[in-house]
Amino acid sequence: MSAVPISLTRRRPVGERIIERLLFLAAAVGVVTTLGIIAVLAFETIEFFLAVSPIDFFTGTHWSALIKPQSWGVLALVSGTLLVALIALVIAIPLGLLAAVLLAEYASPRVRTVVKPILETIAGVPTIVLGFFGLNFIAPHVLRPLLGPDNIGTFSALAGGIVVGILITPLIASISEDSMRAVPRGLREGAFAMGATKFEVVRKVVFPAAVSGIMASIILAMSRAIGETMAVVLVVGTKPQLTFDPTESIQTMTAFIVQISIGETAQGSIEYKSLFAVGSTLFLMTFVLNLLSGWVVRRFRTAY
Repeated sequence: MSAVPISLTRRRPVGERIIERLLFLAAAVGVVTTLGIIAVLAFETIEFFLAVSPIDFFTGTHWSALIKPQSWGVLALVSGTLLVALIALVIAIPLGLLAAVLLAEYASPRVRTVVKPILETIAGVPTIVLGFFGLNFIAPHVLRPLLGPDNIGTFSALAGGIVVGILITPLIASISEDSMRAVPRGLREGAFAMGATKFEVVRKVVFPAAVSGIMASIILAMSRAIGETMAVVLVVGTKPQLTFDPTESIQTMTAFIVQISIGETAQGSIEYKSLFAVGSTLFLMTFVLNLLSGWVVRRFRTAY
């Protein structure tokens, strides 16, 4: 009498297969949504470039979408966006890294449980609230008394950069702290055994070991600064111009998008389609920064 073969594979429960399909569906929704956004941006941008020369758009320095004669030099908006982002990074990088060093290397557990939630709270403050803070406090009560009312107005790139710098500081601090805390304790103990001081351990051991995460946090923070909307809309003004003077009023790419979106611009007009051209340019800038962040992490990652 022959033995009945026994199957060693167990059929997965129905609930597990349902969960797997739901997870796949959730991932597919994200992918399809992203592709839909890209398709809409691409279609409307192509429509815009059928009426406006791409060379004039990407090389022009004067932008006037709503006032005739119209000019479509996006560099006026790009320069304002980058100026605000660079000012924000000048403020956020030292503050964020110092906060990360404090939390990862010097703070006691009690201090860490108090400081870190405060930083996370700053990151969770609505950006429009920070915008009003910049408009009603930073500009009139900090910058104008320091620089003089004749040297800086109510709206300026400097005020916008300070507000955005406050906004992205927790991002740099949080990611950098996680990178520093991921450095093996054995590296620190080996440095201490050789007579290194606490600061030398941080500077010569922890920082080099965590450099990939620190660089990634800075690049992601710049991407966030470039894409910030409501905080800069309220603070920097609506004057598109190619300038590197931080005391001047400017207009960022996101501020222009808001201006067109809430105005009375007719759908299908050239002004309306310029919104998508600017949005596509902004999308490409942030996309490149995200790719750069991933490359930095892979390039400088240290495996232990």
